[in-house]
Amino acid sequence: MVDADQTFVIVGGGLAGAKAAETLREEGFTGRVILICDERDQPYERPPLSKGYLLGKKERESVFVHEPAWYARHDVELHLGQTVDAVDPAARTVRFGEDGTTVRYDKLLLATGAEPRRLDIPGTDLAGVHHLRRLAHAERLRGVLASLGRDNGHLVIAGAGWIGLEVAAAAREYGAEVTVVHRGPAPLHSVLGPEVGQIFAELHREHGVRFHFGATLTEITGQDGVVLAARTDDGEEHPAHAVLAAIGAAPRTALAESAGLALADPADGGGVLVDEYLRTSDPHIHAAGDVASFPHQLFGTRLRVEHWANALNGGPAAARAMLGREESYDRLPYFFTDQYDLGMEYSGWAPRGSYDQVVLRGDAGKREFIAFWVKEGRVLAGMNVNVWDVAQQIQQLIRSRAQVDTEALADPHVPLESLAS
Repeated sequence: MVDADQTFVIVGGGLAGAKAAETLREEGFTGRVILICDERDQPYERPPLSKGYLLGKKERESVFVHEPAWYARHDVELHLGQTVDAVDPAARTVRFGEDGTTVRYDKLLLATGAEPRRLDIPGTDLAGVHHLRRLAHAERLRGVLASLGRDNGHLVIAGAGWIGLEVAAAAREYGAEVTVVHRGPAPLHSVLGPEVGQIFAELHREHGVRFHFGATLTEITGQDGVVLAARTDDGEEHPAHAVLAAIGAAPRTALAESAGLALADPADGGGVLVDEYLRTSDPHIHAAGDVASFPHQLFGTRLRVEHWANALNGGPAAARAMLGREESYDRLPYFFTDQYDLGMEYSGWAPRGSYDQVVLRGDAGKREFIAFWVKEGRVLAGMNVNVWDVAQQIQQLIRSRAQVDTEALADPHVPLESLAS
């Protein structure tokens, strides 16, 4: 069968799906490409939603992956505001839209992403309770933060992960009062560990953020639909005019599950099981981005990564695999953040319990340093904070699996590239 006779369907209008469509055309695929998005906005990137766009420093148009005319110009059939409610792997069809349109596919890509976890406590139906995942969420929250800043209002954030901290920083820049409630002993404790997590805690405290660690929200109280306070399980009550739930995200696997595809254990992060070519348990269906649980040879385990770079690179990798140009997907996890005057990049994978030492190179007091997570002398992950143009060397060091002298690793005068041998 020639390309022109084939139909490739992509479900999910985020970065992974949009970049997959782009790659299909760049690789010369001449068949039908259908991109189905459940949002009414064309595909966009998510990092600006908690960074530049939320702060009002970037225009709305800047978040979109392509200009509006790109899809028609590249003959990509873009269906906005359409939900896929069924996949039939036997017939190789998808059904979507209010009229139940059914399309047969030769290859299908699931790029359905993740959705924010909800607080399961009284008061979450109040108008002042927010989540941040979609462009519409960011638009609404931007107005809320500006209003809180003008009126000296209080924002309570449940969760001290990346989204929670980025929104905390944005809220303080608007002038809002901010309290972060987190069940761990420090921000990002499960991601960065106590040493580096405390650096982020100190950063936010210097900018006026209050932390309440070792606690979880149990109730949001209000009157006439308006948020007034947030209570925690240790009996404290925090004034609040708005609450943000930033307690993580769950992969959107319902469609894959109903299609009978193999899923990862939720205890291992969940998601749709794929092989090294991002192929699911059905050879005609691939998955990429936040929803995919893929094997990573370097780390010897499965990863499900919810960061921008995974969507940016995973979508194109899946597209090439759909075309039969199979390349093992082994990108190192990578993400970045900007909070106040701190910018950082993180490369690698070092969950809690996987490393035995954290090595710091540079001046942590000035927040100009590199942190390395090390196990038995091998670097698993590295994070450069206000130190630039070193991400490539850090990634080379991780990939080399070289056993390094930790004193040399901590010495800024020893070139990183000399250690990756």
